[in-house]
Amino acid sequence: MKELKEASFKTADIKKLVAEGVLDKIKPGLYRISGLEYPADISLGFVDISKAIPRGVICLISALSHYELTTFNPSEIYVAIPNETYAPRIIYPPTVVFYFRDRFYKAGIEMVDTIYGKVRIYNREKTICDMFRYRDKLGEDLAIEGLKNYINYRHADLYQLRQYADICRVKTTIIPYLKALVG
Repeated sequence: MKELKEASFKTADIKKLVAEGVLDKIKPGLYRISGLEYPADISLGFVDISKAIPRGVICLISALSHYELTTFNPSEIYVAIPNETYAPRIIYPPTVVFYFRDRFYKAGIEMVDTIYGKVRIYNREKTICDMFRYRDKLGEDLAIEGLKNYINYRHADLYQLRQYADICRVKTTIIPYLKALVG
């Protein structure tokens, strides 16, 4: 909004551009040009969410899908924020916000630079462990599928996976699956 106003756009002009489909409204005060092409390595909407929720981290099913560890294609973007943080109401894209305690929030964050801005996303290992933490809510089948695909990933780091399992307090849950899958 600030940049549009500095470019001499009035509020009525901005509303008209949204109605005509020239601009997409992300949240109050945040807009983007419709049909904007995103880099191939970033899913549509991740940059929008990162701008709308500066402390947000792409997580769970969205991160799992980004790393191609699942065949499931989520219709919403999953984002984690610290417990004490306020989550703004996002109009577009559809978003599911999870509140993580510091212990779970801070570990495993990676930064992906794009031409449109930075995107914060959890690494593969942290994503797998988070999926096991939320297996009752998101589905144990997705967590297991992610783990199977991660084990087949050529750069899989089982030591690091165990470290994140300890941080996320899912070590006793994930180790039997690891033993069964690795042999």
